[in-house]
Amino acid sequence: MSNFIIRRVFLGIFIVFFGAMIVYGVIRSMPSSYVETIARERAANPQSMRTYQEWIDELNKVYHLDVGIVPGYFGWLKNAIRGDFGISFIYNVPVTEKFKEVIPYSIVLNIITFIVEIVISIPLGILAARKQYSGVDYAITVFALAGLSLPTFFLATLLKYVFSIKLGWFPLYGITSRFYSTMTRPQQILDMARNMTLPVVTLMMLSIGGLMRYTRTNMLEVLNSDYIRTARAKGLSEKVVINKHAFRNTLIPLVSYMSTLLPAMFGGSMITETMYQIPGIGYISFGAMQQGDIPFAMFYTTFLILLTQISLLIADIMYAVVDPRVRVN
Repeated sequence: MSNFIIRRVFLGIFIVFFGAMIVYGVIRSMPSSYVETIARERAANPQSMRTYQEWIDELNKVYHLDVGIVPGYFGWLKNAIRGDFGISFIYNVPVTEKFKEVIPYSIVLNIITFIVEIVISIPLGILAARKQYSGVDYAITVFALAGLSLPTFFLATLLKYVFSIKLGWFPLYGITSRFYSTMTRPQQILDMARNMTLPVVTLMMLSIGGLMRYTRTNMLEVLNSDYIRTARAKGLSEKVVINKHAFRNTLIPLVSYMSTLLPAMFGGSMITETMYQIPGIGYISFGAMQQGDIPFAMFYTTFLILLTQISLLIADIMYAVVDPRVRVN
Protein backbone atom coordinates (compact mmCIF):
# COMPACT_ATOMS: atom_id res chain seq x y z
CA MET A 1 0.00 0.00 0.00
CA SER A 2 2.85 2.38 0.85
CA ASN A 3 4.52 1.72 -2.53
CA PHE A 4 1.23 2.44 -4.27
CA ILE A 5 0.82 5.75 -2.41
CA ILE A 6 4.38 6.79 -3.29
CA ARG A 7 3.74 6.04 -6.97
CA ARG A 8 0.47 8.01 -6.88
CA VAL A 9 2.23 10.98 -5.26
CA PHE A 10 4.86 11.08 -8.00
CA LEU A 11 2.17 10.72 -10.66
CA GLY A 12 0.24 13.59 -9.06
CA ILE A 13 3.35 15.80 -9.09
CA PHE A 14 3.87 14.96 -12.77
CA ILE A 15 0.27 15.91 -13.62
CA VAL A 16 0.44 19.16 -11.62
CA PHE A 17 3.71 20.10 -13.37
CA PHE A 18 2.42 19.67 -16.92
CA GLY A 19 -1.09 20.89 -16.10
CA ALA A 20 0.31 24.17 -14.76
CA MET A 21 2.54 24.45 -17.85
CA ILE A 22 -0.48 24.16 -20.17
CA VAL A 23 -2.37 26.79 -18.19
CA TYR A 24 0.65 29.11 -18.24
CA GLY A 25 0.95 28.71 -22.01
CA VAL A 26 -2.75 29.51 -22.52
CA ILE A 27 -2.59 32.61 -20.30
CA ARG A 28 0.58 33.85 -22.01
CA SER A 29 -1.09 33.41 -25.41
CA MET A 30 -4.03 35.67 -24.56
CA PRO A 31 -4.11 38.84 -26.70
CA SER A 32 -4.65 41.25 -23.79
CA SER A 33 -1.86 42.20 -21.37
CA TYR A 34 -2.45 43.84 -18.02
CA VAL A 35 1.26 44.71 -17.91
CA GLU A 36 0.67 47.25 -20.67
CA THR A 37 -2.14 48.83 -18.66
CA ILE A 38 0.05 49.09 -15.55
CA ALA A 39 2.93 50.53 -17.54
CA ARG A 40 0.62 53.10 -19.15
CA GLU A 41 -0.76 54.20 -15.78
CA ARG A 42 2.68 54.49 -14.20
CA ALA A 43 4.17 56.33 -17.16
CA ALA A 44 1.26 58.82 -17.06
CA ASN A 45 2.02 59.63 -13.41
CA PRO A 46 3.69 63.10 -13.29
CA GLN A 47 6.11 61.86 -10.63
CA SER A 48 7.28 58.95 -12.77
CA MET A 49 10.83 59.27 -14.10
CA ARG A 50 10.45 56.42 -16.60
CA THR A 51 8.88 56.14 -19.99
CA TYR A 52 6.15 53.74 -21.00
CA GLN A 53 8.63 51.39 -22.69
CA GLU A 54 10.92 51.37 -19.66
CA TRP A 55 8.03 50.33 -17.44
CA ILE A 56 7.07 47.63 -19.95
CA ASP A 57 10.63 46.23 -19.96
CA GLU A 58 10.88 46.21 -16.15
CA LEU A 59 7.49 44.58 -15.56
CA ASN A 60 8.09 41.94 -18.25
CA LYS A 61 11.39 41.07 -16.58
CA VAL A 62 9.81 40.84 -13.12
CA TYR A 63 7.05 38.48 -14.35
CA HIS A 64 9.27 36.50 -16.81
CA LEU A 65 7.31 37.83 -19.78
CA ASP A 66 10.45 38.91 -21.65
CA VAL A 67 11.33 35.29 -22.53
CA GLY A 68 9.52 32.44 -24.25
CA ILE A 69 6.67 30.47 -22.70
CA VAL A 70 8.79 27.49 -21.57
CA PRO A 71 11.62 29.55 -19.96
CA GLY A 72 8.98 31.85 -18.49
CA TYR A 73 7.15 28.89 -16.98
CA PHE A 74 10.30 27.51 -15.38
CA GLY A 75 11.04 30.96 -14.00
CA TRP A 76 7.55 31.05 -12.48
CA LEU A 77 7.90 27.46 -11.22
CA LYS A 78 11.23 28.20 -9.54
CA ASN A 79 9.63 30.99 -7.53
CA ALA A 80 6.43 28.99 -6.90
CA ILE A 81 8.38 26.10 -5.31
CA ARG A 82 9.76 28.61 -2.81
CA GLY A 83 6.21 29.79 -2.09
CA ASP A 84 6.58 33.01 -4.09
CA PHE A 85 3.72 33.25 -6.58
CA GLY A 86 4.38 36.89 -7.35
CA ILE A 87 2.52 40.13 -6.75
CA SER A 88 -1.05 40.32 -8.00
CA PHE A 89 -1.42 42.82 -10.82
CA ILE A 90 -4.77 44.21 -9.76
CA TYR A 91 -4.72 43.69 -5.97
CA ASN A 92 -1.10 44.89 -5.62
CA VAL A 93 -0.33 42.45 -2.79
CA PRO A 94 1.43 39.05 -2.79
CA VAL A 95 -0.84 36.38 -4.26
CA THR A 96 -0.50 34.11 -1.21
CA GLU A 97 -1.46 36.97 1.10
CA LYS A 98 -4.64 37.64 -0.86
CA PHE A 99 -5.35 33.89 -0.93
CA LYS A 100 -5.10 33.61 2.87
CA GLU A 101 -7.49 36.53 3.17
CA VAL A 102 -10.28 35.09 0.99
CA ILE A 103 -9.94 31.29 1.21
CA PRO A 104 -11.80 30.90 4.56
CA TYR A 105 -15.06 32.06 2.93
CA SER A 106 -14.73 29.50 0.14
CA ILE A 107 -13.79 26.70 2.55
CA VAL A 108 -16.81 27.34 4.77
CA LEU A 109 -19.16 27.62 1.76
CA ASN A 110 -17.93 24.44 0.05
CA ILE A 111 -17.55 22.26 3.15
CA ILE A 112 -21.10 23.08 4.30
CA THR A 113 -22.38 22.39 0.79
CA PHE A 114 -20.45 19.11 0.62
CA ILE A 115 -21.86 17.87 3.94
CA VAL A 116 -25.44 18.89 3.09
CA GLU A 117 -25.15 17.28 -0.34
CA ILE A 118 -24.00 13.93 1.08
CA VAL A 119 -26.62 13.93 3.84
CA ILE A 120 -29.44 14.57 1.34
CA SER A 121 -28.40 12.89 -1.92
CA ILE A 122 -27.18 9.49 -0.67
CA PRO A 123 -30.33 8.63 1.37
CA LEU A 124 -32.56 9.86 -1.48
CA GLY A 125 -30.58 7.81 -3.99
CA ILE A 126 -30.95 4.69 -1.84
CA LEU A 127 -34.66 5.39 -1.37
CA ALA A 128 -35.16 5.78 -5.14
CA ALA A 129 -33.38 2.45 -5.75
CA ARG A 130 -35.46 0.62 -3.13
CA LYS A 131 -38.69 1.97 -4.64
CA GLN A 132 -37.74 1.65 -8.30
CA TYR A 133 -40.36 2.91 -10.81
CA SER A 134 -42.64 4.13 -8.01
CA GLY A 135 -43.95 7.65 -7.56
CA VAL A 136 -41.17 8.35 -5.06
CA ASP A 137 -38.54 7.21 -7.57
CA TYR A 138 -39.97 9.44 -10.31
CA ALA A 139 -40.21 12.45 -7.97
CA ILE A 140 -36.58 12.05 -6.86
CA THR A 141 -35.47 11.58 -10.48
CA VAL A 142 -37.25 14.76 -11.60
CA PHE A 143 -35.69 16.66 -8.69
CA ALA A 144 -32.23 15.36 -9.58
CA LEU A 145 -32.55 16.14 -13.29
CA ALA A 146 -33.82 19.64 -12.53
CA GLY A 147 -30.73 20.32 -10.44
CA LEU A 148 -28.46 18.95 -13.16
CA SER A 149 -30.14 20.99 -15.92
CA LEU A 150 -30.38 24.45 -14.36
CA PRO A 151 -27.50 26.85 -15.12
CA THR A 152 -25.84 28.39 -12.08
CA PHE A 153 -26.63 31.99 -12.98
CA PHE A 154 -30.30 31.16 -13.66
CA LEU A 155 -30.81 29.28 -10.39
CA ALA A 156 -29.02 31.96 -8.37
CA THR A 157 -31.09 34.70 -10.00
CA LEU A 158 -34.33 32.78 -9.42
CA LEU A 159 -33.53 32.18 -5.73
CA LYS A 160 -32.56 35.80 -5.20
CA TYR A 161 -35.75 37.01 -6.88
CA VAL A 162 -38.02 34.76 -4.80
CA PHE A 163 -36.34 34.72 -1.40
CA SER A 164 -34.60 38.11 -1.39
CA ILE A 165 -36.75 40.47 -3.45
CA LYS A 166 -40.23 39.00 -3.08
CA LEU A 167 -40.09 37.44 0.39
CA GLY A 168 -37.21 39.44 1.86
CA TRP A 169 -35.92 36.47 3.88
CA PHE A 170 -32.28 36.67 2.79
CA PRO A 171 -29.92 39.43 1.58
CA LEU A 172 -29.30 39.84 -2.14
CA TYR A 173 -25.53 39.63 -1.86
CA GLY A 174 -22.59 39.93 0.50
CA ILE A 175 -21.19 37.87 3.33
CA THR A 176 -22.40 40.18 6.11
CA SER A 177 -25.20 42.69 6.60
CA ARG A 178 -24.96 46.45 7.04
CA PHE A 179 -24.90 46.43 10.86
CA TYR A 180 -22.49 43.50 11.25
CA SER A 181 -19.87 45.51 13.17
CA THR A 182 -22.38 46.52 15.88
CA MET A 183 -23.55 42.94 16.58
CA THR A 184 -22.45 40.57 19.31
CA ARG A 185 -20.41 37.50 18.35
CA PRO A 186 -23.41 35.08 18.31
CA GLN A 187 -25.40 37.60 16.26
CA GLN A 188 -22.51 37.92 13.80
CA ILE A 189 -22.41 34.13 13.35
CA LEU A 190 -26.16 34.02 12.72
CA ASP A 191 -25.87 36.95 10.32
CA MET A 192 -23.17 35.21 8.27
CA ALA A 193 -25.19 31.98 8.29
CA ARG A 194 -28.20 33.91 6.94
CA ASN A 195 -26.09 35.43 4.18
CA MET A 196 -24.59 32.04 3.27
CA THR A 197 -27.93 30.23 3.03
CA LEU A 198 -28.77 31.05 -0.60
CA PRO A 199 -25.22 30.39 -1.92
CA VAL A 200 -25.18 27.00 -0.14
CA VAL A 201 -28.62 26.13 -1.54
CA THR A 202 -27.48 27.15 -5.03
CA LEU A 203 -24.33 25.00 -4.95
CA MET A 204 -26.18 22.11 -3.33
CA MET A 205 -29.00 22.13 -5.89
CA LEU A 206 -26.53 22.12 -8.77
CA SER A 207 -24.44 19.21 -7.49
CA ILE A 208 -26.94 17.06 -5.59
CA GLY A 209 -28.52 15.57 -8.72
CA GLY A 210 -25.36 13.87 -9.98
CA LEU A 211 -24.55 12.15 -6.68
CA MET A 212 -28.20 11.17 -6.20
CA ARG A 213 -28.43 9.51 -9.61
CA TYR A 214 -25.03 7.86 -9.17
CA THR A 215 -26.10 6.43 -5.81
CA ARG A 216 -29.38 5.14 -7.27
CA THR A 217 -27.65 3.45 -10.22
CA ASN A 218 -25.04 1.70 -8.09
CA MET A 219 -27.56 0.67 -5.45
CA LEU A 220 -29.80 -0.90 -8.11
CA GLU A 221 -26.84 -2.89 -9.41
CA VAL A 222 -25.98 -4.12 -5.92
CA LEU A 223 -29.60 -4.95 -5.00
CA ASN A 224 -29.83 -7.24 -8.04
CA SER A 225 -26.74 -9.21 -6.98
CA ASP A 226 -26.92 -12.86 -5.95
CA TYR A 227 -25.57 -12.30 -2.44
CA ILE A 228 -28.36 -9.79 -1.72
CA ARG A 229 -30.98 -12.35 -2.76
CA THR A 230 -29.21 -14.90 -0.55
CA ALA A 231 -29.26 -12.49 2.42
CA ARG A 232 -32.98 -11.95 1.97
CA ALA A 233 -33.60 -15.68 1.60
CA LYS A 234 -31.83 -16.24 4.93
CA GLY A 235 -34.51 -14.10 6.57
CA LEU A 236 -32.47 -10.97 7.27
CA SER A 237 -34.49 -7.82 7.70
CA GLU A 238 -34.58 -5.31 4.85
CA LYS A 239 -32.83 -2.76 7.06
CA VAL A 240 -29.88 -5.11 7.63
CA VAL A 241 -29.74 -6.08 3.94
CA ILE A 242 -29.64 -2.44 2.82
CA ASN A 243 -27.42 -0.90 5.49
CA LYS A 244 -24.98 -3.72 6.18
CA HIS A 245 -24.65 -5.59 2.89
CA ALA A 246 -25.81 -3.42 -0.03
CA PHE A 247 -24.67 0.04 1.08
CA ARG A 248 -21.13 -1.07 1.97
CA ASN A 249 -20.56 -2.28 -1.59
CA THR A 250 -22.20 0.84 -2.99
CA LEU A 251 -19.63 2.91 -1.11
CA ILE A 252 -16.76 1.73 -3.34
CA PRO A 253 -17.84 3.58 -6.52
CA LEU A 254 -19.27 6.43 -4.43
CA VAL A 255 -15.84 7.13 -2.94
CA SER A 256 -14.47 7.59 -6.46
CA TYR A 257 -17.31 9.93 -7.41
CA MET A 258 -17.19 12.00 -4.21
CA SER A 259 -13.45 12.54 -4.58
CA THR A 260 -14.16 14.83 -7.53
CA LEU A 261 -16.87 16.86 -5.79
CA LEU A 262 -14.68 19.13 -3.69
CA PRO A 263 -12.40 20.33 -6.53
CA ALA A 264 -15.48 20.70 -8.74
CA MET A 265 -17.20 22.85 -6.12
CA PHE A 266 -14.15 25.09 -5.67
CA GLY A 267 -14.10 25.58 -9.43
CA GLY A 268 -17.85 25.82 -9.83
CA SER A 269 -18.28 28.16 -6.86
CA MET A 270 -16.64 30.89 -8.94
CA ILE A 271 -19.99 31.69 -10.59
CA THR A 272 -21.94 31.29 -7.34
CA GLU A 273 -19.57 33.53 -5.39
CA THR A 274 -19.70 36.10 -8.18
CA MET A 275 -23.52 36.07 -8.30
CA TYR A 276 -23.76 36.59 -4.52
CA GLN A 277 -20.59 38.74 -4.30
CA ILE A 278 -19.02 36.52 -1.66
CA PRO A 279 -15.33 37.54 -1.37
CA GLY A 280 -14.04 33.97 -1.71
CA ILE A 281 -11.29 32.57 -3.91
CA GLY A 282 -13.70 32.04 -6.83
CA TYR A 283 -15.02 35.61 -6.89
CA ILE A 284 -11.55 37.14 -6.47
CA SER A 285 -10.06 34.87 -9.14
CA PHE A 286 -12.85 35.72 -11.58
CA GLY A 287 -11.98 39.41 -11.31
CA ALA A 288 -8.28 38.62 -11.65
CA MET A 289 -8.76 36.52 -14.79
CA GLN A 290 -11.01 39.13 -16.37
CA GLN A 291 -8.24 41.71 -16.11
CA GLY A 292 -5.37 39.45 -17.14
CA ASP A 293 -3.79 39.07 -13.69
CA ILE A 294 -1.29 36.33 -14.61
CA PRO A 295 0.15 35.69 -11.11
CA PHE A 296 -3.25 35.24 -9.47
CA ALA A 297 -4.73 33.27 -12.39
CA MET A 298 -1.74 30.91 -12.34
CA PHE A 299 -2.02 30.41 -8.61
CA TYR A 300 -5.77 29.70 -8.72
CA THR A 301 -5.59 27.18 -11.57
CA THR A 302 -2.58 25.42 -10.01
CA PHE A 303 -4.48 25.31 -6.71
CA LEU A 304 -7.41 23.55 -8.43
CA ILE A 305 -5.11 21.04 -10.16
CA LEU A 306 -3.32 20.28 -6.89
CA LEU A 307 -6.63 19.98 -5.01
CA THR A 308 -7.88 17.50 -7.60
CA GLN A 309 -4.79 15.33 -7.26
CA ILE A 310 -5.01 15.36 -3.46
CA SER A 311 -8.68 14.39 -3.63
CA LEU A 312 -7.94 11.48 -5.97
CA LEU A 313 -5.12 10.30 -3.69
CA ILE A 314 -7.47 10.38 -0.68
CA ALA A 315 -10.01 8.41 -2.75
CA ASP A 316 -7.41 5.72 -3.50
CA ILE A 317 -6.62 5.42 0.20
CA MET A 318 -10.31 5.30 1.07
CA TYR A 319 -10.74 2.34 -1.29
CA ALA A 320 -8.64 0.31 1.15
CA VAL A 321 -10.84 1.46 4.03
CA VAL A 322 -14.18 0.44 2.49
CA ASP A 323 -12.98 -2.60 0.52
CA PRO A 324 -10.71 -5.14 2.30
CA ARG A 325 -9.87 -6.74 -1.07
CA VAL A 326 -7.79 -3.68 -1.95
CA ARG A 327 -5.69 -4.10 1.21
CA VAL A 328 -5.13 -7.78 0.39
CA ASN A 329 -4.04 -7.00 -3.17
